Amino acid sequence: MIKRILIFSLAYPPFVGGAELAIKEETDRIESIEFDMITLRFDSNLPKFERIGNVNVHRIGFAKKGAEMKDLVKFPLKLNKLTFPFIACRKARKLHKERKYDGIWAMMAAYAGFAALFFKLRNPKVPYLLTLQEGDSIDYILKKVRFVRPLFNKIFTKADYIQTISHYLAEFAQSMGFLGRLKVVPNAVNTKHFSQDYSKEELNNLKEELGKKEGDKFVITTSRLVLKNAVDDVIKSLQHLPDNVKFIILGDGSDKEKLIELTKELNLETRVKFLGLVDHKIMPKYLKISDIFIRPSLSEGFGNSFIEAMAVEIPVIATSVGGIVDFLFDPERNSDKDSTGLFCNVRDPKSIAKQIEKLLHDNELRERIVKNAKEMVFEKYDWDIIARDMKEIFENL
Repeated sequence: MIKRILIFSLAYPPFVGGAELAIKEETDRIESIEFDMITLRFDSNLPKFERIGNVNVHRIGFAKKGAEMKDLVKFPLKLNKLTFPFIACRKARKLHKERKYDGIWAMMAAYAGFAALFFKLRNPKVPYLLTLQEGDSIDYILKKVRFVRPLFNKIFTKADYIQTISHYLAEFAQSMGFLGRLKVVPNAVNTKHFSQDYSKEELNNLKEELGKKEGDKFVITTSRLVLKNAVDDVIKSLQHLPDNVKFIILGDGSDKEKLIELTKELNLETRVKFLGLVDHKIMPKYLKISDIFIRPSLSEGFGNSFIEAMAVEIPVIATSVGGIVDFLFDPERNSDKDSTGLFCNVRDPKSIAKQIEKLLHDNELRERIVKNAKEMVFEKYDWDIIARDMKEIFENL
Protein backbone atom coordinates (compact mmCIF):
# COMPACT_ATOMS: atom_id res chain seq x y z
CA MET A 1 0.00 0.00 0.00
CA ILE A 2 1.28 3.48 -0.90
CA LYS A 3 2.06 5.70 2.07
CA ARG A 4 0.72 9.23 2.32
CA ILE A 5 2.83 11.90 4.00
CA LEU A 6 1.70 15.44 4.84
CA ILE A 7 4.44 18.10 4.80
CA PHE A 8 4.36 21.34 6.77
CA SER A 9 6.65 23.94 5.16
CA LEU A 10 6.55 27.70 5.59
CA ALA A 11 7.50 28.25 1.93
CA TYR A 12 7.77 26.41 -1.38
CA PRO A 13 8.63 27.36 -4.98
CA PRO A 14 8.81 30.02 -6.24
CA PHE A 15 9.97 31.11 -2.75
CA VAL A 16 12.97 28.85 -2.40
CA GLY A 17 15.79 28.37 0.09
CA GLY A 18 17.89 25.34 0.92
CA ALA A 19 15.10 23.64 2.88
CA GLU A 20 12.52 24.04 0.13
CA LEU A 21 14.99 22.84 -2.48
CA ALA A 22 15.67 19.75 -0.36
CA ILE A 23 11.97 18.88 -0.21
CA LYS A 24 11.64 19.24 -3.98
CA GLU A 25 14.73 17.18 -4.81
CA GLU A 26 13.88 14.41 -2.34
CA THR A 27 10.17 14.05 -3.09
CA ASP A 28 10.77 14.02 -6.85
CA ARG A 29 12.90 10.93 -6.34
CA ILE A 30 10.53 9.05 -3.99
CA GLU A 31 7.71 8.00 -6.27
CA SER A 32 6.45 5.22 -3.98
CA ILE A 33 5.04 7.78 -1.51
CA GLU A 34 2.24 10.31 -2.02
CA PHE A 35 3.15 13.73 -0.63
CA ASP A 36 0.78 16.56 0.26
CA MET A 37 2.01 19.91 1.55
CA ILE A 38 0.57 22.85 3.43
CA THR A 39 2.53 26.05 2.81
CA LEU A 40 2.06 29.80 2.63
CA ARG A 41 0.81 31.44 -0.54
CA PHE A 42 2.36 34.94 -0.29
CA ASP A 43 1.68 35.83 -3.96
CA SER A 44 -2.00 36.03 -4.95
CA ASN A 45 -0.99 35.11 -8.51
CA LEU A 46 -0.17 31.61 -7.22
CA PRO A 47 -2.98 29.04 -7.16
CA LYS A 48 -4.31 27.86 -3.80
CA PHE A 49 -3.71 24.30 -5.01
CA GLU A 50 -1.35 22.86 -7.59
CA ARG A 51 0.83 19.83 -8.11
CA ILE A 52 4.57 20.50 -8.21
CA GLY A 53 6.59 17.42 -9.07
CA ASN A 54 5.48 14.69 -6.67
CA VAL A 55 3.81 17.05 -4.18
CA ASN A 56 0.20 18.24 -3.96
CA VAL A 57 0.67 21.81 -2.73
CA HIS A 58 -2.07 23.47 -0.65
CA ARG A 59 -1.37 27.21 -0.14
CA ILE A 60 -2.86 29.22 2.70
CA GLY A 61 -2.48 32.62 4.35
CA PHE A 62 -2.30 36.28 3.38
CA ALA A 63 -1.24 37.08 -0.17
CA LYS A 64 -0.16 40.09 -2.19
CA LYS A 65 -0.19 40.33 -5.97
CA GLY A 66 3.30 39.89 -7.33
CA ALA A 67 4.91 39.45 -3.90
CA GLU A 68 8.72 39.15 -3.87
CA MET A 69 11.14 37.86 -1.22
CA LYS A 70 11.57 41.34 0.27
CA ASP A 71 7.80 41.59 0.83
CA LEU A 72 7.68 38.53 3.06
CA VAL A 73 9.12 40.44 6.02
CA LYS A 74 6.77 43.43 5.59
CA PHE A 75 3.22 43.96 6.82
CA PRO A 76 0.83 42.23 6.19
CA LEU A 77 2.72 39.23 4.78
CA LYS A 78 4.95 38.95 7.83
CA LEU A 79 1.83 38.05 9.85
CA ASN A 80 1.69 34.80 7.87
CA LYS A 81 4.38 33.21 10.04
CA LEU A 82 2.49 33.90 13.25
CA THR A 83 -0.82 32.55 11.98
CA PHE A 84 0.62 29.59 10.05
CA PRO A 85 0.71 27.05 12.93
CA PHE A 86 -2.99 27.50 13.64
CA ILE A 87 -4.33 27.78 10.08
CA ALA A 88 -2.08 24.97 8.87
CA CYS A 89 -3.16 22.67 11.70
CA ARG A 90 -6.83 23.30 10.88
CA LYS A 91 -6.18 22.62 7.19
CA ALA A 92 -4.23 19.47 8.07
CA ARG A 93 -7.07 18.07 10.19
CA LYS A 94 -9.46 18.59 7.29
CA LEU A 95 -7.11 16.90 4.82
CA HIS A 96 -6.44 14.04 7.24
CA LYS A 97 -10.15 13.21 7.34
CA GLU A 98 -10.08 12.83 3.56
CA ARG A 99 -6.61 11.34 3.04
CA LYS A 100 -5.74 9.41 6.25
CA TYR A 101 -2.05 10.24 6.42
CA ASP A 102 0.54 7.66 7.40
CA GLY A 103 2.84 10.37 8.72
CA ILE A 104 3.49 14.09 8.96
CA TRP A 105 6.76 15.84 8.15
CA ALA A 106 7.73 19.25 9.56
CA MET A 107 10.41 21.24 7.78
CA MET A 108 12.31 22.92 10.62
CA ALA A 109 11.49 23.44 14.29
CA ALA A 110 9.88 26.83 13.87
CA TYR A 111 6.43 27.77 12.59
CA ALA A 112 6.08 24.57 10.57
CA GLY A 113 7.22 22.66 13.65
CA PHE A 114 4.51 24.28 15.77
CA ALA A 115 1.89 23.37 13.13
CA ALA A 116 3.04 19.74 13.16
CA LEU A 117 3.08 19.71 16.97
CA PHE A 118 -0.50 21.00 17.20
CA PHE A 119 -1.60 18.33 14.71
CA LYS A 120 0.33 15.62 16.60
CA LEU A 121 -1.30 16.55 19.90
CA ARG A 122 -4.69 16.07 18.26
CA ASN A 123 -3.65 12.93 16.35
CA PRO A 124 -1.06 11.17 18.57
CA LYS A 125 -1.13 7.93 16.55
CA VAL A 126 0.06 9.61 13.34
CA PRO A 127 3.89 9.35 13.19
CA TYR A 128 5.71 12.68 13.17
CA LEU A 129 9.05 13.34 11.44
CA LEU A 130 10.93 16.55 12.18
CA THR A 131 13.68 17.74 9.85
CA LEU A 132 16.19 20.26 11.16
CA GLN A 133 17.53 22.58 8.44
CA GLU A 134 18.04 25.61 10.69
CA GLY A 135 20.67 28.06 9.50
CA ASP A 136 20.49 30.53 12.40
CA SER A 137 22.64 30.00 15.47
CA ILE A 138 21.13 27.94 18.27
CA ASP A 139 21.53 30.86 20.71
CA TYR A 140 19.55 33.09 18.35
CA ILE A 141 16.80 30.47 17.94
CA LEU A 142 16.44 29.93 21.69
CA LYS A 143 16.31 33.68 22.30
CA LYS A 144 13.48 34.05 19.77
CA VAL A 145 11.37 31.33 21.44
CA ARG A 146 12.16 32.22 25.06
CA PHE A 147 8.55 33.18 25.83
CA VAL A 148 7.17 29.88 24.48
CA ARG A 149 10.14 27.67 25.40
CA PRO A 150 8.15 24.81 27.03
CA LEU A 151 5.97 24.53 23.91
CA PHE A 152 8.98 24.84 21.62
CA ASN A 153 10.66 21.93 23.44
CA LYS A 154 7.68 19.75 22.58
CA ILE A 155 8.32 20.21 18.86
CA PHE A 156 11.32 17.96 19.54
CA THR A 157 10.10 15.67 22.31
CA LYS A 158 6.81 14.81 20.57
CA ALA A 159 8.61 13.82 17.34
CA ASP A 160 8.83 10.11 16.55
CA TYR A 161 11.89 10.56 14.36
CA ILE A 162 14.28 13.46 13.73
CA GLN A 163 16.41 13.89 10.62
CA THR A 164 19.09 16.56 10.62
CA ILE A 165 21.31 17.85 7.83
CA SER A 166 24.43 18.03 10.00
CA HIS A 167 25.96 16.66 13.18
CA TYR A 168 25.77 20.19 14.61
CA LEU A 169 21.96 20.09 14.34
CA ALA A 170 21.84 16.52 15.65
CA GLU A 171 23.47 17.77 18.86
CA PHE A 172 20.87 20.56 18.96
CA ALA A 173 18.03 18.00 18.80
CA GLN A 174 19.50 15.98 21.64
CA SER A 175 20.10 19.10 23.74
CA MET A 176 16.37 19.83 23.44
CA GLY A 177 15.54 16.52 25.12
CA PHE A 178 14.91 14.31 22.10
CA LEU A 179 15.70 10.67 22.93
CA GLY A 180 14.18 8.87 19.94
CA ARG A 181 15.42 7.76 16.53
CA LEU A 182 17.72 10.27 14.87
CA LYS A 183 19.61 10.21 11.60
CA VAL A 184 21.93 12.70 9.92
CA VAL A 185 21.01 12.95 6.24
CA PRO A 186 22.68 16.00 4.69
CA ASN A 187 21.49 18.20 1.88
CA ALA A 188 22.98 17.60 -1.54
CA VAL A 189 23.30 18.85 -5.09
CA ASN A 190 22.05 17.77 -8.48
CA THR A 191 25.54 16.81 -9.62
CA LYS A 192 24.55 16.39 -13.28
CA HIS A 193 23.04 19.86 -13.37
CA PHE A 194 25.87 21.68 -11.62
CA SER A 195 28.68 19.86 -13.41
CA GLN A 196 27.22 20.38 -16.88
CA ASP A 197 29.36 21.86 -19.63
CA TYR A 198 28.60 25.10 -21.45
CA SER A 199 29.95 26.22 -24.80
CA LYS A 200 32.80 28.70 -24.78
CA GLU A 201 30.59 31.14 -26.66
CA GLU A 202 27.83 30.90 -24.02
CA LEU A 203 30.25 31.54 -21.17
CA ASN A 204 31.92 34.41 -23.01
CA ASN A 205 28.54 36.02 -23.64
CA LEU A 206 27.79 35.96 -19.91
CA LYS A 207 31.24 37.34 -19.07
CA GLU A 208 30.63 40.18 -21.50
CA GLU A 209 27.17 40.81 -20.06
CA LEU A 210 28.67 41.10 -16.55
CA GLY A 211 31.66 43.13 -17.72
CA LYS A 212 34.34 40.57 -16.90
CA LYS A 213 37.48 41.77 -18.66
CA GLU A 214 40.80 40.07 -19.29
CA GLY A 215 42.57 39.68 -15.94
CA ASP A 216 39.43 40.21 -13.84
CA LYS A 217 38.74 37.72 -11.03
CA PHE A 218 35.18 37.08 -9.94
CA VAL A 219 34.40 36.16 -6.34
CA ILE A 220 30.79 34.94 -6.16
CA THR A 221 28.20 34.17 -3.52
CA THR A 222 24.68 32.72 -3.77
CA SER A 223 23.10 33.82 -0.53
CA ARG A 224 20.06 35.28 1.12
CA LEU A 225 20.99 38.86 1.89
CA VAL A 226 20.56 38.62 5.66
CA LEU A 227 22.84 39.25 8.62
CA LYS A 228 23.86 35.62 9.20
CA ASN A 229 25.43 35.27 5.74
CA ALA A 230 27.82 38.21 6.37
CA VAL A 231 27.89 39.40 2.76
CA ASP A 232 28.99 42.77 4.10
CA ASP A 233 32.30 41.24 5.22
CA VAL A 234 33.08 40.19 1.65
CA ILE A 235 32.30 43.69 0.39
CA LYS A 236 34.64 45.14 3.04
CA SER A 237 37.37 42.64 2.08
CA LEU A 238 37.61 44.23 -1.38
CA GLN A 239 39.36 47.19 0.24
CA HIS A 240 42.30 44.83 0.91
CA LEU A 241 42.35 43.33 -2.60
CA PRO A 242 43.49 44.63 -6.01
CA ASP A 243 40.95 46.36 -8.27
CA ASN A 244 40.70 43.40 -10.65
CA VAL A 245 38.91 41.35 -7.95
CA LYS A 246 35.15 41.81 -8.36
CA PHE A 247 32.28 40.49 -6.21
CA ILE A 248 29.16 38.95 -7.81
CA ILE A 249 26.12 38.58 -5.52
CA LEU A 250 23.27 36.24 -6.47
CA GLY A 251 20.35 36.49 -4.08
CA ASP A 252 17.89 38.81 -2.37
CA GLY A 253 16.84 39.58 1.16
CA SER A 254 16.05 42.14 3.82
CA ASP A 255 19.63 43.49 3.99
CA LYS A 256 19.95 44.30 0.29
CA GLU A 257 19.52 48.07 0.64
CA LYS A 258 22.04 48.20 3.51
CA LEU A 259 24.56 46.29 1.40
CA ILE A 260 24.05 48.59 -1.58
CA GLU A 261 24.57 51.60 0.72
CA LEU A 262 27.75 50.04 2.14
CA THR A 263 29.07 49.52 -1.38
CA LYS A 264 28.51 53.21 -2.15
CA GLU A 265 30.13 54.35 1.11
CA LEU A 266 33.27 52.37 0.28
CA ASN A 267 33.29 53.57 -3.37
CA LEU A 268 33.07 49.98 -4.64
CA GLU A 269 30.12 50.33 -7.03
CA THR A 270 32.24 49.26 -10.01
CA ARG A 271 33.45 46.13 -8.21
CA VAL A 272 30.23 44.79 -6.65
CA LYS A 273 27.32 43.53 -8.74
CA PHE A 274 23.91 42.75 -7.22
CA LEU A 275 22.22 40.37 -9.65
CA GLY A 276 19.17 39.51 -7.52
CA LEU A 277 17.53 36.10 -7.57
CA VAL A 278 18.88 33.87 -10.33
CA ASP A 279 16.97 30.77 -11.36
CA HIS A 280 18.57 27.51 -10.21
CA LYS A 281 18.39 26.31 -13.81
CA ILE A 282 20.99 28.85 -14.97
CA MET A 283 22.95 29.28 -11.73
CA PRO A 284 25.76 26.84 -12.73
CA LYS A 285 26.65 29.14 -15.62
CA TYR A 286 27.31 32.05 -13.23
CA LEU A 287 29.45 29.82 -11.03
CA LYS A 288 31.38 28.54 -14.08
CA ILE A 289 32.57 32.02 -15.05
CA SER A 290 33.63 32.80 -11.47
CA ASP A 291 36.93 32.06 -9.78
CA ILE A 292 36.08 31.63 -6.08
CA PHE A 293 32.88 30.97 -4.10
CA ILE A 294 32.55 32.54 -0.66
CA ARG A 295 30.05 32.85 2.15
CA PRO A 296 31.58 33.86 5.50
CA SER A 297 28.54 32.74 7.51
CA LEU A 298 27.96 33.67 11.13
CA SER A 299 25.92 30.46 11.45
CA GLU A 300 25.00 27.64 9.08
CA GLY A 301 22.96 24.46 9.44
CA PHE A 302 24.65 22.95 6.38
CA GLY A 303 24.96 25.16 3.29
CA ASN A 304 23.79 23.79 -0.07
CA SER A 305 25.49 26.61 -1.92
CA PHE A 306 28.96 25.44 -0.90
CA ILE A 307 28.29 21.94 -2.25
CA GLU A 308 26.92 23.37 -5.51
CA ALA A 309 30.08 25.42 -6.02
CA MET A 310 32.23 22.36 -5.35
CA ALA A 311 30.32 20.42 -8.02
CA VAL A 312 30.96 23.26 -10.49
CA GLU A 313 34.69 23.01 -9.72
CA ILE A 314 35.43 26.37 -8.18
CA PRO A 315 37.21 26.60 -4.81
CA VAL A 316 35.25 27.53 -1.69
CA ILE A 317 36.00 29.84 1.24
CA ALA A 318 33.81 29.59 4.34
CA THR A 319 33.81 29.99 8.11
CA SER A 320 34.12 26.96 10.40
CA VAL A 321 30.63 27.29 11.88
CA GLY A 322 27.71 24.89 12.27
CA GLY A 323 27.36 22.13 9.70
CA ILE A 324 30.05 23.48 7.35
CA VAL A 325 32.69 21.51 9.25
CA ASP A 326 31.04 18.27 8.09
CA PHE A 327 32.31 18.75 4.53
CA LEU A 328 34.86 21.57 4.35
CA PHE A 329 38.40 20.67 5.36
CA ASP A 330 41.14 23.30 5.42
CA PRO A 331 44.75 22.19 4.76
CA GLU A 332 46.01 24.05 7.84
CA ARG A 333 43.18 23.26 10.27
CA ASN A 334 42.39 19.71 9.05
CA SER A 335 45.79 18.31 8.10
CA ASP A 336 44.52 14.72 8.58
CA LYS A 337 41.92 15.06 5.79
CA ASP A 338 41.95 15.77 2.07
CA SER A 339 41.52 19.53 1.63
CA THR A 340 38.17 20.64 0.22
CA GLY A 341 38.28 24.40 0.85
CA LEU A 342 39.69 27.21 2.97
CA PHE A 343 38.41 28.65 6.24
CA CYS A 344 38.40 32.36 6.99
CA ASN A 345 37.76 33.90 10.38
CA VAL A 346 34.29 35.03 11.40
CA ARG A 347 33.70 38.78 10.98
CA ASP A 348 37.20 39.35 9.58
CA PRO A 349 37.42 41.02 6.12
CA LYS A 350 41.23 40.90 6.21
CA SER A 351 41.13 37.13 6.75
CA ILE A 352 38.75 36.82 3.78
CA ALA A 353 41.11 38.87 1.59
CA LYS A 354 44.09 36.74 2.68
CA GLN A 355 42.34 33.50 1.67
CA ILE A 356 41.18 34.95 -1.65
CA GLU A 357 44.78 35.99 -2.43
CA LYS A 358 45.99 32.51 -1.51
CA LEU A 359 43.63 30.82 -3.97
CA LEU A 360 44.38 33.31 -6.75
CA HIS A 361 48.13 32.82 -6.51
CA ASP A 362 48.65 29.20 -5.41
CA ASN A 363 47.55 27.13 -8.42
CA GLU A 364 48.67 23.81 -6.91
CA LEU A 365 46.57 24.39 -3.78
CA ARG A 366 43.60 25.55 -5.85
CA GLU A 367 43.69 22.49 -8.13
CA ARG A 368 44.03 20.10 -5.20
CA ILE A 369 41.09 21.63 -3.35
CA VAL A 370 38.87 21.64 -6.45
CA LYS A 371 39.66 17.99 -7.25
CA ASN A 372 39.10 16.72 -3.70
CA ALA A 373 35.90 18.72 -3.24
CA LYS A 374 34.32 17.50 -6.47
CA GLU A 375 35.15 13.87 -5.70
CA MET A 376 33.61 14.21 -2.23
CA VAL A 377 30.42 15.78 -3.57
CA PHE A 378 29.88 13.06 -6.17
CA GLU A 379 30.57 10.35 -3.60
CA LYS A 380 28.47 11.66 -0.69
CA TYR A 381 26.27 14.60 -1.67
CA ASP A 382 24.25 13.66 -4.74
CA TRP A 383 20.46 13.92 -4.37
CA ASP A 384 19.99 10.35 -5.62
CA ILE A 385 21.99 9.09 -2.63
CA ILE A 386 20.20 11.37 -0.16
CA ALA A 387 16.74 10.46 -1.49
CA ARG A 388 17.42 6.76 -0.83
CA ASP A 389 18.23 7.59 2.80
CA MET A 390 15.09 9.71 3.15
CA LYS A 391 12.94 6.97 1.61
CA GLU A 392 14.27 4.56 4.23
CA ILE A 393 13.27 7.00 6.99
CA PHE A 394 9.72 7.28 5.63
CA GLU A 395 9.43 3.51 5.35
CA ASN A 396 10.49 3.12 8.99
CA LEU A 397 8.39 6.01 10.27
